Amino acid sequence: MRILIADDEVLSRRLLQKTLERAGYEVTALENGRLAAEQLCKRDGPRLALLDWMMPELDGPGVCREVRKRNEQSYVYMVLLTSKEAKEDVVAGLESGADDYLTKPFNAEELKARLRTGLRILNLEDRLVEAREEMRFKATHDGLTSLWNRGVILDLLGRELDRSCRERVSTAILICDLDHFKNVNDTYGHSAGDEVLQATAKRLVSSVRSYDFVGRYGGEEFLVVLNNCNPAFGLARAEEIRKTIAQRPVQTSSGVVPITMSLGLLLSQEWGFRPLEELLQEADAALYAAKKAGRNCVKVAKPSAPCDIRDARVEKAAT
Repeated sequence: MRILIADDEVLSRRLLQKTLERAGYEVTALENGRLAAEQLCKRDGPRLALLDWMMPELDGPGVCREVRKRNEQSYVYMVLLTSKEAKEDVVAGLESGADDYLTKPFNAEELKARLRTGLRILNLEDRLVEAREEMRFKATHDGLTSLWNRGVILDLLGRELDRSCRERVSTAILICDLDHFKNVNDTYGHSAGDEVLQATAKRLVSSVRSYDFVGRYGGEEFLVVLNNCNPAFGLARAEEIRKTIAQRPVQTSSGVVPITMSLGLLLSQEWGFRPLEELLQEADAALYAAKKAGRNCVKVAKPSAPCDIRDARVEKAAT
């Protein structure tokens, strides 16, 4: 565990450093409070600190106050070292943001025991943060494929359509459906079907850019959002995705499963500002056309009349 020591007295600093290094800590030793605050406020800075109360540039309580201003960083457990024993001084130190205090001259075993208390608190925080992030992930991602779930991908699509309308660019909407997926479940079993869905998700993610969106739309359907997609290349991008899915079978625990995918493509610039539900219906109709055309192909949703995105912006402003 990394720990920072800040003490302007050379002998005291060296004694602390040797004591803690023998206890297994990785020690950073500094001689003033300003340097200590800078190190502790770094995103990857030490999370344990021993701070002398009296230091040049910034005293121990001042360091504590600086660190506590940084709410976005991981918690830093700070112990003040002081010769002050008056209760009002102890209260002032704790209210500055210190977690504990130790009077000089310190006892080595007491120091290590207090630091172990700090480590327990930091470990507890790490577990709480991990649990929070796990809950957040489960709330926004599909449990099987780890893609964005339906609610999140639709929200991202709605935001992207608004942005593309403002900036006069195009968003490509792809509704993708695995062909004959029921036969996969019936022939190889539902466990193999799950493996096919997971492999498909990985291939979809690998076939788009880092700033595009991929979500599980439902069952064996996926929704892909290609941000800022030039309409001239939309169909080619969709074909690349289709080929990525069909290029090789999926190796499952029940055998090798060949897969293909049908795609319905809609380019927002061709449709102007329409409600999200309407655009999805049109993309879904294009998917149905791809299924009807024999599957393993891409069909494009085309409006009955061309729409200029500039007109769409006026229409949106009017509403």
